[in-house]
Amino acid sequence: MKSIDTLISQFTKIGLSQKSALLYARLLELGGAYPSRLAEITQINRSTVYKILTDLSIKGLVNEIQKGKKLYYQVERPSKLLRYAQYQVDNANDIYDNVKRIYPEIQGLYSLLPDKPKVLYFEGVDGIMSVYDDHISQGKKYEMLWFTNTKDIIRFFPKNYFKKYRQAKEKIGITTRGILPDDEYSKKQLKEAYADVSNKIKPVVRTIPKEKFLFKGEITIYGDNKISITDVEEDHMMGLIIENNRLHQMMRMVFELAWKGAV
Repeated sequence: MKSIDTLISQFTKIGLSQKSALLYARLLELGGAYPSRLAEITQINRSTVYKILTDLSIKGLVNEIQKGKKLYYQVERPSKLLRYAQYQVDNANDIYDNVKRIYPEIQGLYSLLPDKPKVLYFEGVDGIMSVYDDHISQGKKYEMLWFTNTKDIIRFFPKNYFKKYRQAKEKIGITTRGILPDDEYSKKQLKEAYADVSNKIKPVVRTIPKEKFLFKGEITIYGDNKISITDVEEDHMMGLIIENNRLHQMMRMVFELAWKGAV
């Protein structure tokens, strides 16, 4: 016979909650029991045990017997469990059919919503590289704008990848303006990183005080309607791509205001 833990796991797969599965498995093991006994061996408080047993009774999986002034619970025959599983399947099919029936109407209403943002989330090194791949996958030249912690971003990339990234920007004709922390190390790294591309493609940068630039990552405004945000902290590397015309325009405005205040 399978272990109680295995039975509980299988019962949860047919739609029982963890506590319901535990009580049902214990009843199956004992053949029958009073709620007080079930509360004792499962460590579930008695009022919860009563609620779960009532629910199992409604589902047809257990029956209750009046013994004196107390209720005694027994497991129903196994065919009732099959019937319950079949009910779950039939109910799911009914829900699916209902959703399928109203789907065109929902889709029509959704299509009327104005300018819905599309958000993609990425994790880890490969995920962040996917974000930067998107910068150079727009199919046409544009002006890229970024707020960047240069030293952390350049340090993050494998040399070969960053070289291909720069060369792709040059081939497409992507120009860049950027705002970065005011420290010589960052400016030196950026200059070295773009040393092998034409002057037209080299980023035009302005700076803000480094003590006000605390995040380890980059915000990039690119393409016709996209914004990316990357965080290269080792503990939680992540990236976002947001596709939305209005947010893109708002972030361009934020950048231009910051550009005027930078030096």
